[in-house]
This record gives sequence, structure tokens and C-alpha cells, in this order.
Amino acid sequence: MKKIKIGIFGARRGMDYAKSFLYLNCDIVAICENRENIRNAAAEKLGLKDGLYDNFDEFIKHDMDAVFIANNFHEHTPYILECFKRNIHVMCECITNATMAEGVKLMRAYKETKSIFMLAENYPFMPCSREIKRVCDSGTLGQLLYAEGEYNHPVNPYDEDFYTMHVYDPNHWRNYTPASYYITHSLGPIMRATGATPKIVSAQATFAPFPADRPSAKYTADRAAIITTKNDDDSVFRFTGCSAFGAHHNAYRVCGSEGQIENIRGYREKMLLRYNDWSKPEGMEEINVYEASFKDKDIEIIKESGHGGSDFIVARTFINAVRENKQPEFPFNLPVAVTMSSVAILAHRSILEGGKPYAIPDFTKEEDIKLYENDDLTPYPAADGSAPTLPCCSHTDYKPSELQLSLYKKVIDYKE
Repeated sequence: MKKIKIGIFGARRGMDYAKSFLYLNCDIVAICENRENIRNAAAEKLGLKDGLYDNFDEFIKHDMDAVFIANNFHEHTPYILECFKRNIHVMCECITNATMAEGVKLMRAYKETKSIFMLAENYPFMPCSREIKRVCDSGTLGQLLYAEGEYNHPVNPYDEDFYTMHVYDPNHWRNYTPASYYITHSLGPIMRATGATPKIVSAQATFAPFPADRPSAKYTADRAAIITTKNDDDSVFRFTGCSAFGAHHNAYRVCGSEGQIENIRGYREKMLLRYNDWSKPEGMEEINVYEASFKDKDIEIIKESGHGGSDFIVARTFINAVRENKQPEFPFNLPVAVTMSSVAILAHRSILEGGKPYAIPDFTKEEDIKLYENDDLTPYPAADGSAPTLPCCSHTDYKPSELQLSLYKKVIDYKE
């Protein structure tokens, strides 16, 4: 079997997939990373002496079959487009597009390219998510009516290591990301389980300023975006972006006309499956509590992989799609990935407008996407230093205090 030549763009996250790619009979032939220490560490780990780059323009000229795009959260689109021009396959971290206009550009380019595209959304492949999908597919829940997804990831406000590792610059994307934007870990699993696609979105934010003595350059204090959607099958979703309330958890729930399943908050892989007495399947109880598990031919490497083994399954799904020359399944292909990203964007606009509902365009229809082809509104500072064109917080005048900024700059050893 021919080895697939892979380039990694963004080595911090990209290297988390290196072992999986190598196991799947791929060669990692190039790395692009602008931080020298991370680039060198990745090269040493892989034994790579050539194919090391600090800029994408040179990196993309390397002889590669596929690229894993794992750079800044809000800057994926231009690099996906460059790969599409060259018919290079793409596995991309979340999200695909940070503006609506970027989503339009991606869809138009996708129609012309021979590239395989996969969104590297891993949470649908966690054991609890796989079990929820299995039960939904069994039909025992009846008609699927409602689903919830919560990705709750609070951070210790005084954890200096978090800032130096993950928010190492005042203009870092995490300092400007609206609460609704980091959406796919909540939305992806329930879309995959139910097969439903959002068509209308409305949202509200929960706002709570951070401690006054916390190091911070963050321009939003929205702790969560509470997002609801009406879907193409008449079902309803309620989910968050990356939220920060209460204790850490990833929680999912699907309710049907005959039963419901969820993973228990605080016990990620412990499942609660319930039926009414008159609708319970033969051999089942009204209340069933058990651990999520699954069989897989690659179970040993799955156990070693990150995010409950889901990182490996993402890589395997992508490599299989490339070998079969077939776009990946719902919801990992580009049209659905762009839809998820656009739900995030329009949810934030709904928040800024007091919960106003927004219709989600059908990105397979030119007449829908044409409406957004010039919509470049963004909550992020531009690379040239120009200011955001959209507030990133529900309280639009919120900003970190001078004390918080000075503490933050001291922690990251920022040089003006």
C-alpha cells in the first residue's frame, strides 16, 4: 500500500496526531511552525531533518498528498483554499471559517477541487458519543425530537502555565473568541448522533466578569453561549460553545418519542438510558446505567490516543477517505463543517441582538450563499493590526482592566 505523504501546519496541535498518522502507513514529510522551539521539538521527535518551514508559502510547495491544518483557530480558511488550488487533501482543526464570507469562498472552491476535506472534530468519536449514536441508530428512542450538547471547559484564572502555553500574546485568538464560536465539540456529537442539521439559530449569553486580580487580556467575559436551533427534521437542539460555568464536563443528551439517552455529567463515559414502562424494548429496564464501550480492530492505539481515543479515529477516518477518494461522512465533510462554523457566527450575532433568530444558509445552494459573499464581519484583530469589526462580548463595552493587562503581560513576559 502506497504511503500517504502528510505535512503538518501548526506543530503544537499537529503533533498530537503524528503517532496516529505513522500507524496508518503515512509519512510525515514536512512541518510548518513559526515558533522555532516547537518546530525543532517536532522535528527531533520525528527524526525529520528536511521539510522544516517557518512560512506557509514555502511549505505548500513541498511534495505532499495531504496537509493537517492546525494553526490559529480563526485563520484556517486561506490555507484550506491554497490546498484546494493544488488538489492537496485537507484535514483541518475546528473551525473552517471565522466569517460568513470565508464560508462562501470555501464552498465555491470546494466545488472546483479534487481535494478530500475532513473537519478534525474529535468529540463525536468519544466512547459516550459513539454509544449515543448507536442507541439512536437502533430506533428504540422513537422519533428523535430534542438533543443537548455541552462542552464545559473552565480554566483556573490564576493558572500561569495556561497563559504561557495557550494564550501567549495579547492578540491571541483566545482573547477575542466569542462564547458561541468554539462550537463543534458541543454541536458535532449531537449532529452525528441524530443526523439533523440546524436551520434557524437563536442564542443568549451568560456574563460574569473575571476576578479583578486575574491576569487577563480577554475582551469577553461571557461564560457561556446558550444556543438553540430548529433543525431540518423539525427537532430542536440546545447546546453551548466552549462554556465556563460550574465544573468541567462534556455532556450530551438525545430525547426521542419513546426514550432518552445521555452521559452523566461528571462521569463522561457513564451512560443513562431511560424508557417508559410501556415503551421499553424487550430485555431492557426503565432505567439503565452502564459504562460506554465499543470494540475496534485498532483498540490498543485508540487507548493511547488523545481525547478518549477520538484523535486516532479522526485520523483513520480521514486517511480512509483519502485512500477511497471519497468525501467523509456527515458531519465531517466541508459543506457540513462550514454550516457548523456559520451556526457559531450567527449565534453570536443573535446574542448581540438580544436573541434574534437567524436563518442558516444552505451552503450547497449558490442563491443562499451569495447573500453572505461580502460579509467579512469579525470579532478578531486583523493580521495587519486593524481592529475587530464586531464586538466579541455580549456587554459590548467590556475590556480587561489596566491591572489585569499588566499582570497578564508580566506572566507571559511580553515585550512591547
